[in-house]
This record gives sequence, C-alpha cells and structure tokens, in this order.
Amino acid sequence: MANTKQVLIIDDSSTSRMIIQRCVEMSAPEFGSFALAENGMEALAMLREGVRYDLILTDINMPKMDGQTFIKLVKNNAETRSIPVIVISSIADGAFVEDLKRLGVTAVIKKPVSPAKILEAFGGLS
Repeated sequence: MANTKQVLIIDDSSTSRMIIQRCVEMSAPEFGSFALAENGMEALAMLREGVRYDLILTDINMPKMDGQTFIKLVKNNAETRSIPVIVISSIADGAFVEDLKRLGVTAVIKKPVSPAKILEAFGGLS
C-alpha cells in the first residue's frame, strides 16, 4: 500500500524488534513500513536523514543512548516533537511512567509485548 504509515522501532535486541514489528503488523495494519534501530543514537541519525516517521516505538535500556535521552531529544526538536512515542520496556512502574508521560510519551507498554497491548496503546493515538 502506498499510504502505509512509517514506524521506527528502537530496541537493542533484534528478537524484540522482530516481535514488536509482528505485533504491530497484526494489530494495526495501517502501520506497514518499518525502520529498525539498535539504540537512540542510531535512531537519531535515521530521523536526521529526513524520513518522516508516523510513530516511534522505543525501549528504555539500550547501549550508546538510552530511550529516555532519545525521547528528550526528539521532544525538544521542532521537527520531531509531534511524532507520537510509545515506550516498550520491562520498566513500567508508576513513577517512571509518570516521568515518561511528562516527557511527552503517548503510552508505555510493559514487556512482554503483545498485539493486544499494542492495540490498547494505539488507542491513545489521534
């Protein structure tokens, strides 16, 4: 489809990236084009290449640049701040989730990810 939405998936685990992509494909077929990054630094470089992403799914604990630093940089940049960011992480306690929401995160999904959790998180997208 020519009108599929672009998703950037960031996780240092290739298995996690594959699982997240499959869950999105199963629950939200309008998101059909995927770019994959191993850490925030690689993802920032991809954003600077000029591809317009409709959604970012990111882990928090990653080498080189963690997800929280990545999110701060994305949300403080006029060109990228409007891109919805969903965090998929094993860390999902109340205070941490509130900190992420203050940064501008749309939703937080606790690992393990599933199509149902993706669908629920995508309910917050407009």
